[in-house]
Amino acid sequence: MGQRGTKPRRAPLSRDRVVGAAMALADEKGEAGVTMRAVAARLGVEAMSLYNHVAGRDDLLDGMVDAVFGEIELPDPAAGWKESMRDRAASSRAALRRHRWAVGLMDSRKQPGPATLRHHDAVLGALRGGGFSVVMAAHAFSVIDSYLYGFVLQELSLPFSDSSELDEVAAGIVEVAPVGDYPHLMELMTEHALKPGYDYGDEFDFGLALILDALEPDEA
Repeated sequence: MGQRGTKPRRAPLSRDRVVGAAMALADEKGEAGVTMRAVAARLGVEAMSLYNHVAGRDDLLDGMVDAVFGEIELPDPAAGWKESMRDRAASSRAALRRHRWAVGLMDSRKQPGPATLRHHDAVLGALRGGGFSVVMAAHAFSVIDSYLYGFVLQELSLPFSDSSELDEVAAGIVEVAPVGDYPHLMELMTEHALKPGYDYGDEFDFGLALILDALEPDEA
């Protein structure tokens, strides 16, 4: 047993600990809340000690983005390309919903880390293994990610996160809208969005299926 009054030994600093603290801070306060001083305070150290593990804020953001890519499941080489792209998109969306600050940063880094490079290589490998040429694999990767990032950005910006909040937003629109002025909008709400069991997230699966069904391998 330790002596009474002895302070618990603090875990040594590492790049992973610094990046993890920065991500937790960003999850709470957004990217703007991540400063070297704030990260150091969360870790209970002086800001200068962080520079033994990260070169600065840009390097810290590089590490944060790489860590998010590391949370995304890689395509299964044994699965077909379409199943791989569907599962990878679902895992990506889940990671981006966990880290709301990340969607605008994912492809912004000039020095991508190993998890980022491994992720991109695996996605391209799944497409190439599924019969896509190099050019068509690039096209497919681009259109899938454009849809993925765009949907998540819109999803995170919506003024509701569940059906009860959607009911409140819709009720507010109905209350102030002159009767008969927006018939198609009212039809959408009453016949679709406000029906029991509606989940905006289902729109993601519908759109992704359209894209995947439109893509075709072009190599024998």
